[in-house]
Amino acid sequence: MQKHVTEKTVIALAIASLFSSVTHAQEAAAVSTDPAAAATVVVTGTRVANRTALDTAAPVDIISADTLKNVGSTEMNQALSMALPSLNFPRPAITDGTDTIRPATLRGMAPDQTLVLVNSKRRHASSLVNVNGSIGRGSAAVDMNTIPTAIVKSVEVLRDGAAAQYGSDAISGVVNLRLRTDRSGGEASVTYGARKTEYELWNDVAPAGASWTAPNSRERTDGQTATVSLWKGLALGQDGYLTIAAEYRDQHRTERSGYDMRQQYPRLANGAFDPRELTINRFNAWYGDPEMEQATLFANAGTNLGGGVKLYGWASYQNREARSGGFFRPPQDARNIPSIYPNGFLPVIAPTVDDYSATGGVTWTLGSWDMDASLGYGRNKMQYEIQNTLNRSIGPSSKTEFYAGGYAYDQLVFNLTGVRSLDVAGLASPLNIAVGTEARREGYELFAGEPDSYRYGGQVLPNGTPAAPGAQVFPGFRPANEVDAHGNAIGAFVDMEANLTPQLLVSSAVRAERYSDFGNSVAGKLSARYDFSRAVALRGAVQNGFRAPSPQQQNFTATSTNFINGVPFEITTFKPSDPVAVALGARPLEAEKSVNASLGAVLRFDPFNITIDAYRIDIEDRIILSENLTQANVRNYIASQGFIGVGGGRFFINGVDTTTKGVDVVVSWPMKMGAAGSVDFTVAGNFTETKVTRVPVTAQLAALNPAPVLFDRLNVLSLEKGQPANKISANANWKLGQWGATMRATRYGKVLSPGTTPALDFWMGARTVVDVEGRYAVTPKLTLALGADNLFDQYPETQPPALNTTGNTPFANYAPFGRSGRFIYARANYGF
Repeated sequence: MQKHVTEKTVIALAIASLFSSVTHAQEAAAVSTDPAAAATVVVTGTRVANRTALDTAAPVDIISADTLKNVGSTEMNQALSMALPSLNFPRPAITDGTDTIRPATLRGMAPDQTLVLVNSKRRHASSLVNVNGSIGRGSAAVDMNTIPTAIVKSVEVLRDGAAAQYGSDAISGVVNLRLRTDRSGGEASVTYGARKTEYELWNDVAPAGASWTAPNSRERTDGQTATVSLWKGLALGQDGYLTIAAEYRDQHRTERSGYDMRQQYPRLANGAFDPRELTINRFNAWYGDPEMEQATLFANAGTNLGGGVKLYGWASYQNREARSGGFFRPPQDARNIPSIYPNGFLPVIAPTVDDYSATGGVTWTLGSWDMDASLGYGRNKMQYEIQNTLNRSIGPSSKTEFYAGGYAYDQLVFNLTGVRSLDVAGLASPLNIAVGTEARREGYELFAGEPDSYRYGGQVLPNGTPAAPGAQVFPGFRPANEVDAHGNAIGAFVDMEANLTPQLLVSSAVRAERYSDFGNSVAGKLSARYDFSRAVALRGAVQNGFRAPSPQQQNFTATSTNFINGVPFEITTFKPSDPVAVALGARPLEAEKSVNASLGAVLRFDPFNITIDAYRIDIEDRIILSENLTQANVRNYIASQGFIGVGGGRFFINGVDTTTKGVDVVVSWPMKMGAAGSVDFTVAGNFTETKVTRVPVTAQLAALNPAPVLFDRLNVLSLEKGQPANKISANANWKLGQWGATMRATRYGKVLSPGTTPALDFWMGARTVVDVEGRYAVTPKLTLALGADNLFDQYPETQPPALNTTGNTPFANYAPFGRSGRFIYARANYGF
């Protein structure tokens, strides 16, 4: 109880400091989580050359390649979430495609409100839009796991709004992955690990008269993961470089289901239970991390043509094949056909993702201007095969595997930027001026599956109702759902930065953009920094920003047929422009609008640094996916508008307003301990609170009695309480001669898994996850490491039977550190 009060007090003081006097503002700031990065030059958030992490007007974290390497996970998102308290990477399961492409969040915001850059150029998003009940529902975000850690030199995370500098999506911040530029050297790495874990069970009682009982706990060894990666630097001409990286990853699934207490088979003629009830496997779900195999290639190159002209470029390709489960269909389930699956079946969703990109550019000098022009293209395609399933409406002749179609997103971006410094009388430094333009074309394609994956085959159930059409767990996309849409945007910006006095640094930026599909947007930013001394500096910013609606949100559509009282109805995720959605009150999507304010201070007591950064982010008209609108009065209203046979659906709409307040705290202390070696010690924490202040309504639905709710309490509480209220990490990196070690403790604050009613709300208490790794340099080139992520095998609380009626989901999808338990691994690195 005392800890809870203390955390609330810290949050309250931080928020108060954001809007109080300048004296109090001296207690707020931000800086890198890497103690060695204080003098590292950054390029994110500033266009001034040679600006270091501690000298910027906005907080920038720098994550080194070694930090990314010295963890058990080889996923970029997971490695970043372990390094940054402000970044979260929940790991939902039984969420269709989201099991395969899991989104990350910054400062508790939506996944698509963080802009991802590679070498300061916009990275393309994934084609997947999250439509199931998990963090990030309704968003389509960049999949950073398409970028292998081996190609990354460092990651810069700007924890500040930056729409005026970089354009759409940069509401909560910017993640910039900077690639290696090595002309020589390289490293090969082999990592192998597995989950060695035990978790408790909390299951419902068996049916009356049943003799099967559930165990109290369960031991598992699974999730075996092997990763082989290589990077190599090659000389390109006299002073050019070609750095290539390759990675292969093979991940077995983890399975954390509960014990299914339900009756599985029909009773015998004498009323007794079928003897197979005692032999069937009741751990019948794939609830955990998916089975996954992926191969990635990445190359980064640059060369000097002479005369101040340089060429650069990079290209990537990844193929990912995954398999994850849906909900188990028991043998006696009406959706089963016993002649095909006498013991029931677990349908499997098997996506294949192909992701590739290529960017090329040139820099040159034009008078006093440093010019940069680039053209980049990226495409992400995701297509589905549904395995171990059936189309119940076809009957015993149904196939058991179906091609269900999929979707693709592509992006073409042209950038032209000029930067120069100008001596201006009265200023204490040259005025740095950056001007530029960006033209972007985005496309979204949705393609249909084979007919048997979605069609109704005419079969009727024993009770006389028609059988459900389409492949069980994931009906295929239909020809009527197919989409091939494109949009474009063009923008221009001006960015200026200078010291008005030796102590006062001021920067400003203005950006205007025009979109073909929703209109215009203008964003501005003003930030400043005042150095009272080398030890104490204040900095702050105020800005407005925007996030344009994505093509995925504007064009995704899917249809399934539901029979209501024997009558077929089409349940659809409608495009906002669809006539049915318009009849329900949908409008063309507009940009989300934000206002960000922050105050901070940098306190340097070499080598000891303490920083705090307080922020407030107000967002209007957030784009959300509505509730499923299938009530009888909605169906009747749709029919009255002339749309016969439509059973309701959902659609994307603007209309949610939120306020997010928080504080980031970082303490870093590199220590020299003589004969005991050296330790880089960091303590960092993020405290965030989000409130929903408005939800969308439409006049059409408000006129119905009772009026359906477009965005109900479950989704409201997901935004407010679905991510940790606080996340605190302590990290120590020790080195002594050939020995090295990393120890990390991360405390995740409490999280709510919301229900449709207060009685179904489920709180998960705070948990501390400890990661350790020891390293030994056998030779100057060969290093061996042994470690454990989640050493003490922490799990979130087990859901009660009322929330886990099937036994398939003992842990909530909102668990911030997943629910796969301890991961033990070994790694060998060989440099050359």
